[in-house]
Amino acid sequence: MQTPPRLAVRGLITFENRVLLVNAYGDRPDRLWCLPGGGVEAGASLPDNLAREVWEECGLRIKVRHPLVVSEFQNSDTGFHQVEVIFRGTVASDQLDPDWHDPERVVSRRRFASQAELQDLPVKPDLLKTMDWDSPALTYEPLHEMLKL
Repeated sequence: MQTPPRLAVRGLITFENRVLLVNAYGDRPDRLWCLPGGGVEAGASLPDNLAREVWEECGLRIKVRHPLVVSEFQNSDTGFHQVEVIFRGTVASDQLDPDWHDPERVVSRRRFASQAELQDLPVKPDLLKTMDWDSPALTYEPLHEMLKL
């Protein structure tokens, strides 16, 4: 029996035209970066879930703005399917506490990067490299196969 898609939130959170990124796979040696966020917990709004996730993963308080992208990916081998709502957000400072530790121990690296710097980074979703980060329009990234490392 196939499990239903997992709902997640992520944040395109910027400070002075640089986006907040976290490592995608814990302490694995690969260098894939992604937007902070995670699975939605029932009983809390999508923006509240995002604010909680960013606090846990990065130790930053954010201002959540509007939804920017709906993205979905799957792993055909396992049946995993995730739907993500990516919200636009801002943060008051780009100062990342070097002593901060994600309580879930997934995020071990955090950084800010400009859109130009993203061109040379392995980052998901791909559209981060080319999209208008300040667009008020909602974008859809169609279902695609999950990157398998």
